[in-house]
Amino acid sequence: MADIADYRPVAGWPTLPAKVKLGPVSAVATDSADRVYVLQRADPPVLVFDQEGEFLRSWGEGRLKNPHGLRTDRNDHLWVTDTGRHVVMKFDTQGKLLMTLGRESLPGDEPDQFNRPTDVAFAPSGEVYVADGYGNSRVVKFSKEGKYLTQWGKPGSGAGEFNLPHSIRTDGDGRVYVGDRENDRVQVFEADGKFVAEWKASGAELPAAGFAPYGLYLDHDRLFVADGRAQRIMVLDLQGQPLGYVGTGEGDSNAPHWVCVDSQGAIYVAYVDGRRVQKLVAK
Repeated sequence: MADIADYRPVAGWPTLPAKVKLGPVSAVATDSADRVYVLQRADPPVLVFDQEGEFLRSWGEGRLKNPHGLRTDRNDHLWVTDTGRHVVMKFDTQGKLLMTLGRESLPGDEPDQFNRPTDVAFAPSGEVYVADGYGNSRVVKFSKEGKYLTQWGKPGSGAGEFNLPHSIRTDGDGRVYVGDRENDRVQVFEADGKFVAEWKASGAELPAAGFAPYGLYLDHDRLFVADGRAQRIMVLDLQGQPLGYVGTGEGDSNAPHWVCVDSQGAIYVAYVDGRRVQKLVAK
């Protein structure tokens, strides 16, 4: 495989406000105006930038214990998974809390509990999927109002089983893509949890440790995979075939944890160990 495009890191992106130094950056997301939201394990946990990397605002001090995942929905609401508080929280763009799923600081496997949830995704009709990944091994589905609907998954390596469902996405037809990280695969399901396929990347250029889908982002007909073991962004088509990879330039030795793509095709990558967020644009 080769680079699918010649991307370059944007030097000096973003511009941090005075006295703010990035901690472990676990996730990054963009909204409909291509504002960039950076989630870090430090105060303030949410930093907001424009496309050029200019700082706009921050929020969330004292409200998150161990932030993990960050997504925006079609209404520009922000959804944060907190593995320390065992909840999923829905905010507006200014940081006002709108909804909480799960029971705060009460881990479990009941319909109203999570155990270190990792990520969320949204069906075309508005339902919410939660990857409940570190303590449990399942996907939980809720209505857009937050009512429990169904769940699937258990520990294991078979079809529909998980070993750390770490990231989750949906497509326009309602299919659900789960980064089953420690099973070295992406699993694909129908909207009701019916198993469709598993994708395991292969090739001489992959590391001996295998394929590790840490972060997923679906952009039209391409699935971007933040591969924490190969230390780059893999790109698959929607049949699971590798199209290539995007090298992230300086700092490739830091495992990418999260990836997203804005409306202009720029790629944003978050690094927990590297304590940074990177913007990549095609030359």
